[in-house]
Amino acid sequence: MTVDTTAQVAALRELAGYATTQGIPTLFAPQAGNEITAGLFFRVGCADETLATAGITHLVEHLALHRIGLSDAHHNGATANAFTLFHVTGTETEVVAHLNSVCASLRDLPLERLETEKEILRTEAAGRSRGVNQQLPLWRYGAQGYGLSSYSELGTWRLTPDEVRWWAQTRFTRDNAVLWITGDHVPDGLDLTLPAGRRIPAPAPSSALPQTPAYIGGDDGQVVLDAVVRRSTAASVFSDVLGRALFRELRQEGGYSYAVDADYSPRDAEWATVTAFADALPQKQDAVTGAFVDVLARLRAGRIEPAELESAKAKALKSLDGPDVAARALPSWALNLLMGHEILTPDQHREQIAAVTVEDVRDVAREAWSTALVQVPGQDLAWAGCASAPQFSEAAVAGTRHPSLEDDRVTLVIGAEGVSLTMPGGPVTVRYDRCVAMAARPDGARVLTGPDGFRVEVEPTLFKGVTPERIAAIDAAVPPGAVVPLPPREDVPRPRPRSTTRTRRASHGSGIAAATAGPSTPGRAFLRWLIWTATALFGLLAVVLTVDELVAPVPDTDVILGVWILELPLALAAWSQWRTRPAN
Repeated sequence: MTVDTTAQVAALRELAGYATTQGIPTLFAPQAGNEITAGLFFRVGCADETLATAGITHLVEHLALHRIGLSDAHHNGATANAFTLFHVTGTETEVVAHLNSVCASLRDLPLERLETEKEILRTEAAGRSRGVNQQLPLWRYGAQGYGLSSYSELGTWRLTPDEVRWWAQTRFTRDNAVLWITGDHVPDGLDLTLPAGRRIPAPAPSSALPQTPAYIGGDDGQVVLDAVVRRSTAASVFSDVLGRALFRELRQEGGYSYAVDADYSPRDAEWATVTAFADALPQKQDAVTGAFVDVLARLRAGRIEPAELESAKAKALKSLDGPDVAARALPSWALNLLMGHEILTPDQHREQIAAVTVEDVRDVAREAWSTALVQVPGQDLAWAGCASAPQFSEAAVAGTRHPSLEDDRVTLVIGAEGVSLTMPGGPVTVRYDRCVAMAARPDGARVLTGPDGFRVEVEPTLFKGVTPERIAAIDAAVPPGAVVPLPPREDVPRPRPRSTTRTRRASHGSGIAAATAGPSTPGRAFLRWLIWTATALFGLLAVVLTVDELVAPVPDTDVILGVWILELPLALAAWSQWRTRPAN
């Protein structure tokens, strides 16, 4: 990707300065106060990794900050989907020392700290709060690119010093960076020497959804919308209009939800993600889902009150008021420069906000719905025109069959081309040549994940005939770069008695597609046969009465209708018992 830096920063010449610092594009603008803030962006993030190397960018960030230690300057680092940021606030001397130390570490990472930093990242992940949108990226993108934000950092178990060093040398380069500073000049003494490289474009998005709008089920009591829209001022305003409308309908008027909000977040140079969510108590989930969908339908129809739009526009305009507006905009300008997106001056931004119309918001609402992926608690959205996200693979592989020791309806297939888990609803398959990660335990357990997010868990203790030779065949077929060795575990799973479970789960990333049936007991079996017998006998009686009335000179239609109305609930109960009967 070629970025016309001159054209991008030309509009800012009256608001901010521009320079290069050891080859790094640098934006600066003054801000009141005795301290300055600086940020060093790199165009690399989680979405550039693979599932097997997930966490490598975060590791580089931690290693680069290690030598700084305790400091009076406030500093931190952040690894996002498409960028990494090192930022610091302090005196000019402290900021210079911090940035110099970061770049010195990037040139020569303290790799003797690698195993310690891996452990720190795993500890950090264990205590990290998952957001409301945790599951949806993997369902939209699969186990690659932007979908990796839904996964744990598997690479912290297998990355080598050479891999981490190479990542830093090729991604953390001067040509893949932008610096911003809240000052009227670039401080003296900066030494940001970094290797030459190239500006790396943001990853192209993958897709695991055959069609949209789509939905998935969730069990956390929340309705969550994830939509992809073109980056624009109108899309940002739409997000605020949506959030306000949901808050009014679901919390203020309906009283269904407590936490309700919507967010607009740039994904790359051209596209952004709109996220909206609302929580609900179990008894209110249907009401919340219905009201949520109704709000989206209203906005798509253009039924938007002028006050709704004007309030959202006023909020956006307010963010551009006040002193030091250029200094406050520096991070956004620098990130747009890094990503290759248009840079707007405050005046240009105000003009675009003022120009947003009801029709513009309506058009964005329609675009958002056309790409929507919605998580709903314990129900479907087929009634709203949404397709179910894929729960199963298209086909199973051929190979040796290994019945589940817990559920007769589930079979593990280990073949020459891949592995499959066959269930009543369909198969889940991961092909070896497309396996993006295989977690391997010393006890023989293997978890294979495909790029579409489907995964197959191979537990030798839970399937018949999964010998060490069959595990060795899997190991030989999976690409070495996809293998993630995991440490021994304290509890190896054992088959549960068939009298207490008839369940086997197949995973789609962190989502679950389950085939279940209740336990079989003598009492339940007697009840099942009693319902079937009563249904058959009453059905026979209904047929006899119907025939008698039809051959009568004056048929009594009330008798015919009444007897079949009584038969209907029995037939439904019998059908329910048939569907949930134990497999033979």
